[in-house]
Amino acid sequence: MADSIMRDMAKRFAKDMIFTCRDMKKEQREPALINQILRSATSIGANIHEAQYAQGEKDFISKLEIAQKECYETEYWLELLVETNCISEEKYKELRNDCGVIRRMLISSLKTIKSK
Repeated sequence: MADSIMRDMAKRFAKDMIFTCRDMKKEQREPALINQILRSATSIGANIHEAQYAQGEKDFISKLEIAQKECYETEYWLELLVETNCISEEKYKELRNDCGVIRRMLISSLKTIKSK
């Protein structure tokens, strides 16, 4: 159950980031930052989804750890975007919160599976 919630949240977050990046592109905001954050934000859900089909526990853990790292990277890019006025403070808080929730779910899932 928690896995599907995490996958659904990551997919929703990726879609939110795609729409945000589209808006930034229309406003001709920093294309290099847009490309970076789009890659890291969509990679979170892709790795969570891929973990579902892992070839064993080590592979499963590896995919979730990659997703966790992508969350941290995405949070960094979000900070840069808000600090350079590419996104509003309100949008930043919304996206940062969603990313943080997913990151905390990943941390919890990884702790649980590693403790077995």
